Amino acid sequence: MSELIENGTSSVEHVAKRLTSEEIDRMKAQNSRLVSEFRANQLERDAKKHWDLFYKRNDTRFFKDRHWTTREFDELVDLASKENQNVFLEVGCGVGNFVYPLVEDGLKFRKIFACDLSTRAIELFKSHALYDLDTMKAFQTDVTLENCFSEINCPVNITTLIFVLSAIHPDKFHKVAQNIYNALDTGGILLFRDYGLYDMAQLRFKPGHKISENLYMRQDGTRSYYFSTEKVADLFVSVGFQILSCDYVQRRTVNLKENIDVPRIFVQAKFKKS
Repeated sequence: MSELIENGTSSVEHVAKRLTSEEIDRMKAQNSRLVSEFRANQLERDAKKHWDLFYKRNDTRFFKDRHWTTREFDELVDLASKENQNVFLEVGCGVGNFVYPLVEDGLKFRKIFACDLSTRAIELFKSHALYDLDTMKAFQTDVTLENCFSEINCPVNITTLIFVLSAIHPDKFHKVAQNIYNALDTGGILLFRDYGLYDMAQLRFKPGHKISENLYMRQDGTRSYYFSTEKVADLFVSVGFQILSCDYVQRRTVNLKENIDVPRIFVQAKFKKS
């Protein structure tokens, strides 16, 4: 599996990538054959099924633990130092590749809430040796629905949304943002990172995989959306968030064994509930 190499500064501002003539042709070719409306509706209807199958097939082996998060988001360290205001919610927790490295690094939270669309992912999250019933509550939910956080019984001080929103249909982005805003306490922080516009993964899709503008179907039936900084900023401001930062970050995916070195583009942002 490829390894994400975090290099250089945490934020590199740049305009949306300037496409080469070859990349422009590739993007045009994607429009030559789109996913049918029937298939697109089917993907939406079966979103949970595809993620359950993903975790059934890959178990805990697919994603690497995210040990870079405290370098990128020092708010996590600050939160852990506060005794009475350190309730943490991870939206789209998967099998725990974000939460458990924080615990291993010694960060302590009064309560950790973790949720995912996939029932299988939650089962794997709970099976981890570090799962603590006293301080953690993992639950399955659909964050595009009303009252999706009904199992959270106290105000949340910080929420993470890391490589999650891109898997959701754009028509439901606003509802997800509103649900997170409502779950946060006043002054609460949302930490965001996801795929950026013209990321190499977007450019590699072949005809027959594009659903709509910047939204694609993967081979396994899951989906991926590619964001501009403007899209992210406008979305979260529209539900009441204040922008602390919202930038493109450039990274490289490197696999020395397979001689792969690929430039990546992500959007990284921080928002505050005023």
